[in-house]
Amino acid sequence: MITYTTVIRKFDKKGEKSGWTYIEISEANAQKLVPGQKTTFRIRGSLDSYSFQKVAVLPMGDGTFIFPLNLQIRKAVGKKQGEMVKVMIEADKRKLQLSRDLIASLKDEPSALEHFNSLSPSHQQYFSKWIESAKTLQTKTRRIVVTVMALGDKKGFGEMIRQYREQRY
Repeated sequence: MITYTTVIRKFDKKGEKSGWTYIEISEANAQKLVPGQKTTFRIRGSLDSYSFQKVAVLPMGDGTFIFPLNLQIRKAVGKKQGEMVKVMIEADKRKLQLSRDLIASLKDEPSALEHFNSLSPSHQQYFSKWIESAKTLQTKTRRIVVTVMALGDKKGFGEMIRQYREQRY
């Protein structure tokens, strides 16, 4: 477990990361977490008293990584850009769990399952998290149907979501 205190930062104009709030993980700390790692990996730990797990950190190309702080994390920590936060992290090597309901549904659609299996684990996780984040059984069922149809059409998550939103409005 690595412990340090750092400042919460926010990107101004930086391509696709414009406006992101984040904390930095130095190259030295990243190497302590996962020696030799140059690509995204997952961590678990805490920011102040807020605990988290299976959060992806992103490489910045110079050996440092960033830990993006989404709205849920920022609200839980109760801090914003420029404030200090105590960081306790370690590599989270546990395998990500996919939605059982999604996998069961995909088994009935071989072409959709084949496309799903061709995706990287992180892209598979986008579909799974979207389904599992549904608040009602009706919404979850609708999301599974939409996902299986999109995967059958060889669509990625972004394409599926854009089409889903267009059809709902």
